[in-house]
Amino acid sequence: MRAAVITEPGGPEVLELQEMPDPTFGPDEVLVAVHASALNRLDLIQRRGRYPIPHGVRADIPGVEIAGVVQQVGARVQAWKPGDRVMALVNGEGQATRLAVHERMLMPIPANLNFTEAASIPEVFLTAYDALMLQCELGLGESVLIHAIGSGVGTAAVQLARAQSCRTFGTAGSAEKLDKARALGLDVGINYHEQDFAEVVERETGGKGVNVILDVIGAPYWEQNSRSIAMKGRMVTVGSMGGSVLEKMNIGFGPGRRASVRGTSLRNRPFEEKAILTQLFIERIVPLFERGIVKAVIDRVFPFAEIGAAHELMESNANFGKIVLDIGG
Repeated sequence: MRAAVITEPGGPEVLELQEMPDPTFGPDEVLVAVHASALNRLDLIQRRGRYPIPHGVRADIPGVEIAGVVQQVGARVQAWKPGDRVMALVNGEGQATRLAVHERMLMPIPANLNFTEAASIPEVFLTAYDALMLQCELGLGESVLIHAIGSGVGTAAVQLARAQSCRTFGTAGSAEKLDKARALGLDVGINYHEQDFAEVVERETGGKGVNVILDVIGAPYWEQNSRSIAMKGRMVTVGSMGGSVLEKMNIGFGPGRRASVRGTSLRNRPFEEKAILTQLFIERIVPLFERGIVKAVIDRVFPFAEIGAAHELMESNANFGKIVLDIGG
């Protein structure tokens, strides 16, 4: 097989495609011929040698979401057969032409999606679904503030919120990204270079605030988030792109608001938790793709050999939606 290898910690130039033996697979695993794999910000951190890798996963091969075709199955596998089209969120090593995946972590690719579209789904939509629906219990008709609306998680979250008939607020750094997000269901767009999002939320909600906040920025937004949350509101943090340390911290969320805050991540969860989340996603969200209610949002597809350029694009923060590698199987 071919794999993208991090030859040493550093910039995009340290990535190199190398030939290596195909992976072995156990009785409960499936060998997948990978056709596409999407990039995530954690791939950039892993490339720099700064991401804690789960036990048993190679640190020098990035990639946590894949789409491809079942090539072989283990002796105890019952749910899949060779030729099935599948997608998955994996612990790592996804940017390679072959990967062994436990059968319970695989999801069917809807017939109306191609491999690059399918590869852009698992990480961001599972993250958004878990954060909004499971962690925050976003209800029908509530309001939600989504930061970095043009990111993969942001474009997934706004669609899932729209499917819940929620009023959506979103932040981004350009009018272009906000315009594209409106086509996905964004109601109120906020350019953080020009507006204080807390002031916009206060004005648009009549001072009530939003029921749910999905934050990927971290410390720089804490104070404004605290001003934006409603009575009994819920905030979930799924990243800290702007930093995680508050030098001057006011932990309050306004008098009597009884708000709650929690953090969540997927990669280091126990296998059983991730398997249950995967099965819930198959049951509740995959049908939305089949019916066209939600869709994959892709900024650009790169040939596998241009993985370095794909990393450069992600580091520029210029993309709207996902960056996908055409692995080729």
